[in-house]
Amino acid sequence: MKPHEIILMLSAMSIEAAGTRTRLWTAARWWHGATAMVAAASLVAQFVIILSDGNDNTTVVRYFSFFTIQSNILVCLTTAMLARRPDRDGAVYRVLRLDAVIGITVTGVVHYNVLRPLQNLTGWDQVCDIGLHIVVPVLAFVGWLAFGPRPRITARTVWLSLIFPIAWLVYTLFHGAFADWYPYPFVDVDEHGVGRVLLNCALVAVLFTVCGALAHLADRKLPPAPRPSSEA
Repeated sequence: MKPHEIILMLSAMSIEAAGTRTRLWTAARWWHGATAMVAAASLVAQFVIILSDGNDNTTVVRYFSFFTIQSNILVCLTTAMLARRPDRDGAVYRVLRLDAVIGITVTGVVHYNVLRPLQNLTGWDQVCDIGLHIVVPVLAFVGWLAFGPRPRITARTVWLSLIFPIAWLVYTLFHGAFADWYPYPFVDVDEHGVGRVLLNCALVAVLFTVCGALAHLADRKLPPAPRPSSEA
């Protein structure tokens, strides 16, 4: 092969690679943007429904006390930022992104297998429930698998990500003790007793640690974050 033919071949390969990067970059922006919009729409719609049943401070506090709501908020915020820049990075952002992915994934799995069979929702309640517990978890998890960004997860990121679920558990137990209300049956001290609830909380902490470790492993094996064809 002559030198000029090699140069032409390498140029063609470079152009093709640039086009692939551009397509991945664009697809990532659209996917993350759609995830953020679905999460935002579901959160707002559910909040409106909650307010229609009573608009006092207790109603608002209880709404934001659900782990599902907090996880969806994290997904909405982190994917909205990724929609602008799919290769976003930063020490704090890494922790928030991991919390969002693990939190919403656990939310979806637990709700579908444990809580959903106990519900009998209709109308907009059912639409919001599907959005918050099924659609957003699927979009967020698939988006993380497909587009990352990665590598982003270190052992330190995993340990720091545990602050969010542990803080939620502590808040939930203290709030429940004063308000006599618990968002989920597994943390209901009145029903199960302190010992059983603390065991449940420990199991939740272990679950999040395992999920974080698996995410750390996957982060090293899956393809890196999409990059634009030009950094301009």
